[in-house]
Amino acid sequence: MRTQVGIIGGGPSGLLLARLLRLGGIDSIVLEKRTPAYLRARVRAGLLEQGTVDLLQAAGVGQRLARERLTHTGVEIAFDGRRHRIDLKGLTAQVVSIYGQAEIQKDLMAAHEAARSHIVYEAADVSLDGITNDKPRLRYQKGGRVHEIRCDFIAGCDGFHGISRQAIPQEVIRIYERAYPFGWLGILSDTRPVSHELIYCNHERGFALCTMRSMTRSRYYLQVSTDEDVADWSDERFWSELRRRIPADAAAVLETGPAIEKSVAQLRSFVAEPMRHGRLFLAGDAAHIVPPTGAKGLNLAAADVRFLSEALIAHYKSNRSDALDDYSRRCLARVWKAQRFSWWMTALTHRFPEASGFERRAQAAELSYLASSKAAQTALAENYVGLAIA
Repeated sequence: MRTQVGIIGGGPSGLLLARLLRLGGIDSIVLEKRTPAYLRARVRAGLLEQGTVDLLQAAGVGQRLARERLTHTGVEIAFDGRRHRIDLKGLTAQVVSIYGQAEIQKDLMAAHEAARSHIVYEAADVSLDGITNDKPRLRYQKGGRVHEIRCDFIAGCDGFHGISRQAIPQEVIRIYERAYPFGWLGILSDTRPVSHELIYCNHERGFALCTMRSMTRSRYYLQVSTDEDVADWSDERFWSELRRRIPADAAAVLETGPAIEKSVAQLRSFVAEPMRHGRLFLAGDAAHIVPPTGAKGLNLAAADVRFLSEALIAHYKSNRSDALDDYSRRCLARVWKAQRFSWWMTALTHRFPEASGFERRAQAAELSYLASSKAAQTALAENYVGLAIA
């Protein structure tokens, strides 16, 4: 087979890239190891910056999002039992949207099915070679046969554990990583959210987050130790602990119910540089991971895809290579700003087990400063809604 761009990974990053390229008149083939049913059911983040919403609309997959999203004009930070609202719209003239990643996945898959795009699901043993010359190749197994795709470029959208990043030689790639000494225990339930906007809670027992997927489906998180076993957490234990960590007025209206999904996620900050090697371009989690505290993961991936699609379209339509050459630098400038903010939000809201008394008092002072300073709130708001695309 022959195509212009081979894409590894059929999650939101890979499918959005394929969609934008198709609209730009560029052929692509997507290889995905999972089944369509698995991808549609996968529970992931759901807070979108306006730039991500605009990109999905430009890709022609924003109709349902526009109808069903929840628009948030603020966010709350709680500490010492009190809630402090950050007025996102008032401080930045921007808002954020709540719309689950699984719904984005469904919208993208439906668009590709209608367009009869070339997407290979359950592609096994994917490999790539020739990325440093002008004839890179992808190989995979399907139906008991080995298939080969010849292409001009390869986009690695296959996540943190994928093969794309591993194809870059160790002497070329640089890894920057921070592992956090805790994880998030998350629960999804068909209950009304405790608040119409997110509440980030700093508590002596550990961080908690109240969020939602809709006005009838809630998502809650608790800070837990890194070795926590989800099997040890009954629904009753989770709800009881959540009540302890959130402000009393929120606990009083908390609606509980059976968990429809429960899992523990470890927190890490991770960046791989550069995001290009030869004809291979990394995008999304293949190149960077942020702690979910800042809600930047999916939004960073969308920005990568925007930059890469623009660069590839410029290459094919105008015979320009400057945007491709600048792809890694442009992405990483945004990535590191998001890493800084996510690291800061995590440090502000979580209880670090090794923190000294001095560090705990300094954290309390920073929370107090945030609650009383418009300048501090503006800095948080600017980063939370998403910095301007540069």
